[in-house]
Amino acid sequence: MLVMKFGGSSVADRAQIEKVLGIVRGRASRRPVVVSSAHKGITNALIAAGEAARGGASAAGAAVIARQRAIAADLGCSPGLIDPLFDEIADLCRGVRLVRELSPRSLDTIASFGERMAVRVIADFFTRSGLASRAFDVWDLGFVTDSAFGQARPLPGYEARMREAFRRLVPEGFVPIVTGFVGKDAAGDLTTVGRNGSDLTATLVAAGVGAEEVEIWSDTDGVMTADPRLVEGARNIPRMSFDEAAELAYFGARVLHPETLLPAMGRGIPVRVLNTNRPEHPGTVITAAPGEGGRPVTSIAYKPGQSVLTVTSTRMLAQHGFLARLFEITARHGITVDVVATSEVSVSFTSDDKTALEAALPELSAIGTCRLSPGKTILAVVGHRLPERAGAGAWILHALAEAEVNVEMLSYGQGSINLTMVIDDAEVDRAVRALHSTLLAER
Repeated sequence: MLVMKFGGSSVADRAQIEKVLGIVRGRASRRPVVVSSAHKGITNALIAAGEAARGGASAAGAAVIARQRAIAADLGCSPGLIDPLFDEIADLCRGVRLVRELSPRSLDTIASFGERMAVRVIADFFTRSGLASRAFDVWDLGFVTDSAFGQARPLPGYEARMREAFRRLVPEGFVPIVTGFVGKDAAGDLTTVGRNGSDLTATLVAAGVGAEEVEIWSDTDGVMTADPRLVEGARNIPRMSFDEAAELAYFGARVLHPETLLPAMGRGIPVRVLNTNRPEHPGTVITAAPGEGGRPVTSIAYKPGQSVLTVTSTRMLAQHGFLARLFEITARHGITVDVVATSEVSVSFTSDDKTALEAALPELSAIGTCRLSPGKTILAVVGHRLPERAGAGAWILHALAEAEVNVEMLSYGQGSINLTMVIDDAEVDRAVRALHSTLLAER
């Protein structure tokens, strides 16, 4: 069994969906399971409709319904195919407008309609085009989640439920077209796994059904050596390890959801990243083992919009428990900490939640002098063989110094495959180009 995930740009319109049809048809012998995102822009439009309804807009939802109706009509779908979902969107927006409240549960419900509408029109189009398909909401296939709205995860034991549901509900010879991104909790409330979470749905489904491989189809030629929007010479990486890809995803590579690889890693399922617009391109295959040979550096990633908080206190000197007190405060405020650097009298750390950092400042100020510096970027140089290169740190820092980029923080653990730095947001373009030219340019 092969799990194939197609992102929003891959199913944006009829022209793109026809490409998807050809790709899936070519893999029919591998028993494909298609996990689909919403059509490009639909989820954002649904969320905007919910926010407009909360603000009192009487016609909230009408624009996104019209847009989805046009896509369905262009695919030749029956006019009434998804009318029940249109009615639900209108009813939900009306309810939000009346109470002027958009709770996390309501937000997940309204955001879920994009995938639910997409799988129905895609399955209908595939079937009329000669590839027998059937649409499924993923919860009907055993994907029951917790109630962490906006960040839900499947409940323990979901794998067995999915295997049984697939056996009972997916007819032989039919391609299941399954909703990504969404779920349903035990109480029957709709949930989502987080923005851009259809990748994660795909690997969770693959782990559940025991798939041989996961294909992630997007609009890039796999994972690249750097962001091609910044680096003209960025290249495809043919093969990489799970841990390299996970580091890149977490630190800003824009191909995979940060948690996508965890279910595949746990089951040893290869993940292949491919381009819907160039299906002949081999893309990037991600497996447990890295590729043979190659450079010390695999890729460069970056994560802008960070803030650095520095806490300075002489009470840190020879005192145990100081960091425990500091991070107990950040934990209570729900602050996710990325990069940490310490000295004898200070500790600096990064987070992307400036509002939460500001809320924690009064408590943190009780244990030391605090300085909050927004507008920072985490810059990560990732490579499975990075620890093997003598002087790797000097090599990387020299490239940045030559480009006149100031490194404000640095983190590199023993044997780490990731050297992480913090720079100013304004220096990202220059830094990434300089690093790519020095570390990854063709010679």
